[in-house]
Amino acid sequence: MARLEMMEIFVAVAEEQSFAGGARRLNLSAPAVTRAVAALEERLGVKLLTRTTRYVRVTDAGQRYLEDARRVLHDANEADEAAAGINAEPRGHLAVTAPVLFGRMFVMPGIVAYLQRFQAMEVSAIFLDRVVNMLEEGIDVGIRIGELPDSSMRAIRVGHVRQVLCASPSYLAAKGIPRSPTELSHHSLIVAATGSWSAIEWKFLDGDKTMTQKIKPRLRVTSNDAAIAAAIDGLGITRVLSYQVAPFLGSGQVQTLLSDYEPNRLPIHVLHREGRYASAKVRTFVDLMVERLRADQILN
Repeated sequence: MARLEMMEIFVAVAEEQSFAGGARRLNLSAPAVTRAVAALEERLGVKLLTRTTRYVRVTDAGQRYLEDARRVLHDANEADEAAAGINAEPRGHLAVTAPVLFGRMFVMPGIVAYLQRFQAMEVSAIFLDRVVNMLEEGIDVGIRIGELPDSSMRAIRVGHVRQVLCASPSYLAAKGIPRSPTELSHHSLIVAATGSWSAIEWKFLDGDKTMTQKIKPRLRVTSNDAAIAAAIDGLGITRVLSYQVAPFLGSGQVQTLLSDYEPNRLPIHVLHREGRYASAKVRTFVDLMVERLRADQILN
């Protein structure tokens, strides 16, 4: 087996943390993948992967080799694309992640447009309301909302969202409109949250000063669309991101509150892990999504 092919198999197994996952990603049999990694380890004289019945992890030597192998494969892909021409049609598989509601509203239409344009491509869309480790989970492109930690990812800013309070006109007519965050303690509050059921705090800005308001929700749900539905039905006030409630603001089903106290806007970035070596499939998808998201008035 050629050295580049063994490298590609090792990278797939390492990123998927599974021989079976690497085999599925490359459309190879699991025994062939196992043999290729074993042959590569024998050729190098080092152990690259630690295998147990539950997972596969790279060793210290394997981590160094993984970084080098990625760079070599990227260089090889770059050379292939240069030879084929910049307009060569992308082909293969792309894994994309985004928050659930954002993915449904903004990313899925872009994926459909991408697949309609490039017939040789396949896409896996992983929409999750948690921070996905793109490297460990084998994700090619991610859309993130919020400030980004320092990383080796290439990040392209495409817009922003706000954290907004909203309620239905019927609720506000019955209970009154709060004029400051402290008045929220007298209202029925709806919170979308996961994880611990401990005390919840909402932060606000009063000029340059940050205010923290402890929240005791009357209703707690695990999804933003459920919180919005309860607010539309007149149960109380909820806090969500501006894009999540934009259609219902436009229709008048809810209205925003305490806009003067909103926290700083949250940036939206398109991320990918290939840097300047981005393959045709990643480059074309990122270009398409950046153009679409920057053109959306709800996000800009």
